[in-house]
Amino acid sequence: MSTELIEPRDMNWIEKGVFGIEWSDGHKGVYPVRHLRLRCPCAGCTDELTGELRIKPDSIPLLIMLKDIEPVGRYALRLKWSDGHDTGIYTFSTLRRLCQCDICEPNKDKKAEKKASSRRLL
Repeated sequence: MSTELIEPRDMNWIEKGVFGIEWSDGHKGVYPVRHLRLRCPCAGCTDELTGELRIKPDSIPLLIMLKDIEPVGRYALRLKWSDGHDTGIYTFSTLRRLCQCDICEPNKDKKAEKKASSRRLL
């Protein structure tokens, strides 16, 4: 029985504000940085018991930037943001679940149309 861990093999910028991760199984993940920031798994942003998000979309700037990425062991990445937030540790399984590529989120355009986007810039 194989318990091979799926982990990042390469990371790059796909376009401005969209980060890419190539996974060890060949999947090419797509991650808009604001999407990741809004889903920060730290205890301050996400309720540890329910998984419900504590942060409000209006509290995150539209122009959020990813300033740094640090590996955490062989299981996660710590993301540091331009708004000063840096306590989120994104496990590899969480990152795979948050992928916004056309395979993982084929209906993302319909979802975006239903949600009203925030107008907060800073």
